[in-house]
Amino acid sequence: MAWKKTALAWIAGLTLAAGSLTAVAQQAGTQFVGITGYRVGPYGANGAAFFGGFTDYLQLVNARDGGINGVKLSWEECETEYNTAKGVECYERLKARADTGPTAIHPMSTGITYALLDKAPADQVPLITFGYGRTDATDGRVFPWVFPLMSNYWDAATAIIKFIADKEGGEGGLKGKKIVLLYHDSAYGKEPHAVLEAEAKRRGFDLEMIPVPHPGNEQQSQWLQIRRIRPDWVILWGWGVMNATAIQTAQKVGFPRDRMVGNWWAGSEIDTEAAGPAAKGYYAASLNLAGKKFPVVQDIEKIVYGKLNVGGDPKLIGTVLWNRGVAAAMFTLEAVRTAQAKYGKKPMNGAQVRWGLEHLDLSAKRLQKLGFGAMLPPIKVSCENHGGSGEVRFQQWDGSAWQAASDWMKGDSALVHRMIEESAAKYAAEKGIKPACLGG
Repeated sequence: MAWKKTALAWIAGLTLAAGSLTAVAQQAGTQFVGITGYRVGPYGANGAAFFGGFTDYLQLVNARDGGINGVKLSWEECETEYNTAKGVECYERLKARADTGPTAIHPMSTGITYALLDKAPADQVPLITFGYGRTDATDGRVFPWVFPLMSNYWDAATAIIKFIADKEGGEGGLKGKKIVLLYHDSAYGKEPHAVLEAEAKRRGFDLEMIPVPHPGNEQQSQWLQIRRIRPDWVILWGWGVMNATAIQTAQKVGFPRDRMVGNWWAGSEIDTEAAGPAAKGYYAASLNLAGKKFPVVQDIEKIVYGKLNVGGDPKLIGTVLWNRGVAAAMFTLEAVRTAQAKYGKKPMNGAQVRWGLEHLDLSAKRLQKLGFGAMLPPIKVSCENHGGSGEVRFQQWDGSAWQAASDWMKGDSALVHRMIEESAAKYAAEKGIKPACLGG
């Protein structure tokens, strides 16, 4: 298929670019960032885009700003291949690399996140799960070391339902409708099930949930099942090659792409360009805006790719996942900066960065100063809320680029909040945890 050739081209180019990336070895007196990343395998193209943006931002801060308040950054990337066992191995390796520990870990996998939940508190290593991971970890009283920053999967699921309801005439518009959740058969794919079941009961629509085995490059039987169900909408909860396969197969069975809505891991240029013309009209949620118009993106292009010539694949600059990686790195460093205001202008350890994350407050004015502008909504974290705004924005593929299909919006915040508290309380009871704020 043509889309498979395009996908292979993405992966080959990104793997080649990964080999040219410059790691900055850990040195005494630096703020060490341990990176559990993946740039190979069926999810390698997506990971390479995200972690390319992540390391490009670290390079920028070192070169342009001299680090954070005079503290230079160093980092090391360990390849997980999106494999849980390898992710744990990488975590164990990175946590011992510096006296201060690895600042914070971005598992970039819900499965790896679950595997690290019990390790992080003992090791005092904060986990940043930007738009993924265990949703009820948003309750920081029960999960003080985990930060599902900005929006979580239940925010995404309820926002998608609201978006679809708006397309069907507003509140009450989904009664009697049929919606299929086509999901990656993993911890990641199962994360929205409970909240979608609650939404189906509340709004009166029929919900069918169809799993797709890893990695998702064969979906003929699933789409024949969808054709038999004849749903009004399909929600795509995929990752990597699964997304382009779903879009392409939808076209084959005659399901309209403008009746498909992906979550934010099923809405990048990698997905739509690999799917080719079949992707036109497809909707997806987004955690961040794409584009090169943001000053921080322009600084990276000018300094990291131009002056230093140490960036990755320049074709990725400004794309959805690359911008998301830049944002993830910024959250990490702003947590360090916040912690330095309390503990001093020196390298921060994990406990201090955890405090910084819990007191992170990025207003629109602060985001503007950092060069992000409207790429992200403002975010404020607290002990009770380790997430943030809970906002989502929708986009639609026009055949060559993503176009805005909504403003920043929220789903059913009350439902999400209630379910998070109930789920976190159940987890606390099972683990013998007394919910409380760590303080510090």
